[in-house]
Amino acid sequence: MSLIYCLEDDESVRNLILYTLNAAGFDARGFAESGSFWRAVDETVPALVLLDIMLPGEDGIEVLQRLRRKPGTAAVPVIMTTAKGTEYDKVTGLDSGADDYLVKPFGMLEMVSRIRAVLRRSEQPEDGQALRIGALELDPDSHTVTADGRRVALTLKEFELLRLLMSNPGRAFDREALLQRIWDMDYLGETRTVDVHVRSLRAKLGPAADCIQTVRGVGYRLDAEP
Repeated sequence: MSLIYCLEDDESVRNLILYTLNAAGFDARGFAESGSFWRAVDETVPALVLLDIMLPGEDGIEVLQRLRRKPGTAAVPVIMTTAKGTEYDKVTGLDSGADDYLVKPFGMLEMVSRIRAVLRRSEQPEDGQALRIGALELDPDSHTVTADGRRVALTLKEFELLRLLMSNPGRAFDREALLQRIWDMDYLGETRTVDVHVRSLRAKLGPAADCIQTVRGVGYRLDAEP
């Protein structure tokens, strides 16, 4: 039974979400503000977080960024919810490391479907074959990455992005293809989030990231010999 945390300050919305998720077979727990949420995370890391953007005090984007900075929660899937439904909110959430988003008001069936889809992507079995290119090593079984012998904590999307590039050395992927392959969406032509994740990935990998090349006017490729 997958443990899901819902951080939502509107009590009526939160109660409806929790009722639906528990009825759908999940173990769902709700929080009205970030303080109680972080205490629960320190005790038990969930399988997924449903996170409202508009929160009192520490807002959803700040919570997401903090989740991504912590090694123990960096790869936890996060679905953002927003009442605004603007391009800015969606892009900001994805750029900060969200795996998906829901625009309020959303249907409960859609929410359950999105959650199951994200959980399937995060829990899908790997082929077990470790990838090694230059100073980079990626192990799908243990979901670990090392760069120059140093363990690197990546988010789920950063890991998937690096795995795709390392599995296809020398192949150039355009940004639209990466958005479809990694995020499983066509985002209205908005591909900035790909660049943000590549920049974050490069920063975490340090000098070992030299093999990730920008293909001007196209996208990115990974060269075996940078």
